Amino acid sequence: MFIVNLTYKVSFDQVEPHLQAHMAFVNEQYENGNFLASGKKVPRTGGIILSSMESREALERLMEQDPFILHDVAGTEITEFALSRVSEHLKAFSGS
Repeated sequence: MFIVNLTYKVSFDQVEPHLQAHMAFVNEQYENGNFLASGKKVPRTGGIILSSMESREALERLMEQDPFILHDVAGTEITEFALSRVSEHLKAFSGS
């Protein structure tokens, strides 16, 4: 399991033109089963993605395709962790 920490390198005004393409990329990764959860940071300095991809290397290659990375408006830090427990109430936080 991986946490992807996206951090903007520039002001949000410079990020915003790439937001629609970034969201299309994110939505495609949900459809492909690569992303499990995601959201923007508060305050809005980037975002967090939870992924269960098979390897860090595969996730790194995938994230290089994110329009935010392609246009150098955000950087990523990937943290791998061994999932040992999940609350049955986690869904309540998704807003669905």
